[in-house]
Amino acid sequence: MEVERTLPRPGMAAVRWALLLGNFVIGCGVMVVGGTLNDLTHSLNISVQHGGRLIAIASLVIGLGAPILAGLVGSRDRRKLLTVAMLWFGLGHALCALAPNYEWLLPLRALTVMSAALFTPQAAATMGFMSTPAHRGRAITFVFMGWSIASVVGMPLASWVGDHLGWRVAMGGVAAGSLISAWAVNRIVPAGIRPPALSLRSWRKVLSSPLMMALVAVTALQSTGQFTVLAYAAPYFKIGFGASPEQISLLFAWFGALALTGNLLLNRFVDRVGAARAVTATLGLMALSLTIWPLASSVATLAVVLLPWALSGFATNSGQQARLGGLSPRLTPALMSLNTSAIYLGQALGATGGGLVLTHWGYGHLHWLGLGWMLVAWAVSRKAWQVQRAQQQRRDKLLSRYPAY
Repeated sequence: MEVERTLPRPGMAAVRWALLLGNFVIGCGVMVVGGTLNDLTHSLNISVQHGGRLIAIASLVIGLGAPILAGLVGSRDRRKLLTVAMLWFGLGHALCALAPNYEWLLPLRALTVMSAALFTPQAAATMGFMSTPAHRGRAITFVFMGWSIASVVGMPLASWVGDHLGWRVAMGGVAAGSLISAWAVNRIVPAGIRPPALSLRSWRKVLSSPLMMALVAVTALQSTGQFTVLAYAAPYFKIGFGASPEQISLLFAWFGALALTGNLLLNRFVDRVGAARAVTATLGLMALSLTIWPLASSVATLAVVLLPWALSGFATNSGQQARLGGLSPRLTPALMSLNTSAIYLGQALGATGGGLVLTHWGYGHLHWLGLGWMLVAWAVSRKAWQVQRAQQQRRDKLLSRYPAY
């Protein structure tokens, strides 16, 4: 079923924008704790490490929940499913904003962001299912670009709101945005989009494929490397570089603007250069930033050091979505759910590892652990790319010998 060939172009464009909006709100909600960490820890009278646990536990729940939810939703109508996910996200953030203390906020946060485990992979799978093969990579990366826009607008705005109005107001803003997104998805996404239900055979094919699981591992490894540092970025910028609240917001905005630029470039060229090559290159750029991190001695030099990382951070996640979506359209829902799971399990592992580094060695050593994870991600990505090229060459050779095969 190639819906893109039957829907008018304006209709397909509207669907892409509606799903991009949903990912934008999801991104804002997932990043709101990191952006407001300074105010949240002060308001609830908890340590930065306890604040980091809010990121880690939520990421862990999402990571474990993504493949389970993908199996449970089956072939249900994706418009209804995505609408419910956004309503759930909105209600959860409203309750988080009203949480009286840390003990209430922790479980509420974990339950709330489980909807991200449902929305993000299913939005990507829906877009891939609706698109023709020639445009599938670009369509998926466009939808995922909502996360990059969230990093441009959501993260710095959350930081500013947290410092001036409080973290509860920021949570309330995410709740309001979720309701708007739910309305847009329900109004614009066509009814009757029902990708084939995931069978046990499909899961076995995915889980038994060394190539597919290696690509999912790349996502987990690079996410761990990024969030070893990013989970504690707000207090790190304040304590390590003496940044003011306004400078912290500007650093987040700088990072986000570059992330959006990187994603736009990836979206334009991914189908031309290939997702595997693009992802391997972006991993190298992130490793470069973490390698030269010790050169950052002020807010200004930190902005320069962050440049390669910011350009590639969210582009890597988008590229991974396109890379997996191009392997097997029928297995895309399973692959997308596992990829989302890998993103959040990586965030949980990164936040946990970063917290241990802070406890024993301080902020100055966070980047070294992040670099280690990133180099492993680059090596696995490059090896998987080589394997994939070899497989494609064998298929091409076989087809040239037996055209009717």
